[in-house]
Amino acid sequence: MSVKVTFLGTGTSQGVPIIACTCEVCTSADSRDKRLRSSILVESETTRLVIDAGPDFRQQLLRAKIKRLDAVVFTHEHKDHIAGLDEVKAFNFIHKMVMPVYATNRVQQALHREFAYIFSDEKYPGIPEIKVIDFDNEPFFIGDILLTPINVMHFRLPVKGFRINDFAYITDANFIPEEEKEKLKGLNVLVLNALRKEPHISHFTFEEAIELVKELKPKKAYFTHISHQLGLHEEISKELPANIELAVDGLQLII
Repeated sequence: MSVKVTFLGTGTSQGVPIIACTCEVCTSADSRDKRLRSSILVESETTRLVIDAGPDFRQQLLRAKIKRLDAVVFTHEHKDHIAGLDEVKAFNFIHKMVMPVYATNRVQQALHREFAYIFSDEKYPGIPEIKVIDFDNEPFFIGDILLTPINVMHFRLPVKGFRINDFAYITDANFIPEEEKEKLKGLNVLVLNALRKEPHISHFTFEEAIELVKELKPKKAYFTHISHQLGLHEEISKELPANIELAVDGLQLII
């Protein structure tokens, strides 16, 4: 069974352009240098889910003309990945459905803090209706899509990546344990965060991401969660090996 993956956003926590920044990337006229916060849409013939829903979630759904959504899956609890959860209330209203939200225990605790009104005993009219579904290390199905969790580290914060068929999505990481790398063997497509060229405490750098691709040997790789500090899309693309590309907002893959 093949699925379609759409990159709803490929930018870092501030997005690109950054507010008030006048650097050459943030002022670029190239549409490939415009990046909303990182998120992907995964679709089979019967199931449609998103991995992460950050502050740009409403804009992303409108831009991609998404009329139906079956689930939201979270990689971790940082605000640029969960802040858009409130927007699922549109699907509650239009489709008369409760939105399944897949989250680890740690992420669930953050959702209770950040969206206390959703979980309140006294339900205010119009708040999002969600059903939180716990997951950790075991593979799980959403509809007919099988997700295999990949454990990575974002400095000291545990983050989940996912393998779906021969595609894997790793965002917000700077370390992958050897046993988890085994789950990333034999891929057709690997998506990996590559924040910038300079060292960073919690993200793979451009060079680190390239070296990891060489180690894992996917047929094709795309970099995401990209900062304005990485440089212009057109220029940075020239520095990449033939099997690696910078992902862009709106890119679609059949896997």
